[in-house]
Amino acid sequence: MTQPSNADTLPPTARTQVKRVPQRGNYDRQQVYDILDEGLVCHLGFVASGQPFVIPTAYGRLEDTLYIHGSPASRMLKTLDQGVEICLTVTLLDGLVLARSAFHHSMNYRSVVLFGTATRVNAPDEKLTALKAFTDHVVPGRWAEVRPPNPQELTGTLVLALPIAEASAKVRTGPPIDAPEDYALPIWAGEIPLRLQAEGPVTDSRCQPNLTVPSYAENYGR
Repeated sequence: MTQPSNADTLPPTARTQVKRVPQRGNYDRQQVYDILDEGLVCHLGFVASGQPFVIPTAYGRLEDTLYIHGSPASRMLKTLDQGVEICLTVTLLDGLVLARSAFHHSMNYRSVVLFGTATRVNAPDEKLTALKAFTDHVVPGRWAEVRPPNPQELTGTLVLALPIAEASAKVRTGPPIDAPEDYALPIWAGEIPLRLQAEGPVTDSRCQPNLTVPSYAENYGR
């Protein structure tokens, strides 16, 4: 994916500065992009009518902008379209970390926290570009094969753009960290790696019989 030409780091702010285990904080822009590009689902936090909400949704990235989309009737999108502050998070779980003590059990992960205000994408060309980025983020190469949205579908889709300007990553890797006196205990400790793995594609029964499964579906992976 094309990268923007602006600074390589995202300056920490009062909201993005990692305070709990700060050595795991990462403000490298590319690290943030890599985590966002590998993830599929984000969680959007916002306040509407005085009530807090956290909504899971898919997303797509194009350079230094994140896009979310849905129906104009969606309460979430209607609220965010009004210029509400957003807190967006993406987490990739890489493994379970089993220590010798219950207290020091942990997980290996990569996560991003992003703050900002989303704006509505109105121009049809920009909206199509955003939807292409969204589609190819979920399944790379898919947009080139599908029928693009017609004018009615485009009108019926609300797209919001969120700049990637106030964000940070947090990453944990490696084995468990036990208390020094616990390393002598006769207890197994270590890591159980986890990864998202796609199973074989299942063809829609209404597909034309001469169609073959495309390589991006046959070999799908994150």
